Amino acid sequence: MYAAFSAARLARSRGFWTTCYGPQRNQSTLARLPSHYTLPSGDKIPSVALGVWQAGKGEVGSAVKTALEAGYRHIDGAWIYRNEAEVGQALKESTVPRKDLWLTSKLWNNYHAPEDIEPILDQSLSMLGTDYLDLYLIHWPIAFKKEGNNILDKDLTADPYPTWKKLEELVDKGKIRNIGISNFNVRRIQNLTANPLKYQPAVNQVELNFWNPQPELLKWSKENGLLLEAYSPLGSNKQVGETLSVPEVKDVACKLGLTPAQVIISWHVQRGTIVLPKSVTPSRIVENYDVFEIPKEDFEKLEAAATSHKPQRVVNPSAGWKLPFDVFDGE
Repeated sequence: MYAAFSAARLARSRGFWTTCYGPQRNQSTLARLPSHYTLPSGDKIPSVALGVWQAGKGEVGSAVKTALEAGYRHIDGAWIYRNEAEVGQALKESTVPRKDLWLTSKLWNNYHAPEDIEPILDQSLSMLGTDYLDLYLIHWPIAFKKEGNNILDKDLTADPYPTWKKLEELVDKGKIRNIGISNFNVRRIQNLTANPLKYQPAVNQVELNFWNPQPELLKWSKENGLLLEAYSPLGSNKQVGETLSVPEVKDVACKLGLTPAQVIISWHVQRGTIVLPKSVTPSRIVENYDVFEIPKEDFEKLEAAATSHKPQRVVNPSAGWKLPFDVFDGE
């Protein structure tokens, strides 16, 4: 059923049509990119996930079911997304065994105190209908007091080691298989890893896309054995149309017989990152799962185009949280 979606039909589903000229390759002649990466634990994490950030009530469950039918085995969620119960129900109704799934959730800012971590983790486990997570991330390198409206916990923000140490205990307890971080810049990563960690961060999930490609962070992460995960990989909501209309992206799509979205997602995986496209539209969910190796000259063309403009970060809650600093200071 899903294989029947042609590149042409999928292009129309994005709301545009690109006229291609000259010789075009058939998808069947393209090599596949790695389907998994190996983490320090030895676990293999799927390279393409369904992201469920901003997926609304009543639509996230069907998105998860569509994704699983299309071949996805990696679902990336978080407690703060407020949709884990619906995700869990969709997983329960699926025929995919738990051992074949990769489930990620995230620790929210108000629960960084060691005594608060296990109870909030247990909430996520209960809602997802599982007794362990494959990956649990510190959602932001910012700790708030448990009670109150975004009251900064200066101590745990400055020193995340007590939080990390508790997460390590939960790995040993079997409730989490891998632990990682999200939205950490290099300075904040080094601040954490300067401690005597039992388990190094498995991944760092950050905003990565054509408009904010972060080549320096990518290079540093590879040199230091830290895998990046790309959220908002097609750009934030208002950027997606712009991303899919980039001339270099459309040119490569035409040449390879892919859709622009497939080109961008393939570019991410070829850069060596996990990619987390979010959609609740069935045809797009299916489209986003197919990634192919891009020829070297075309990959370099995309990389040059992405890194030739001033970076545009969209997700930065510093002002909204009334922080006395920018969470990304010192990048």
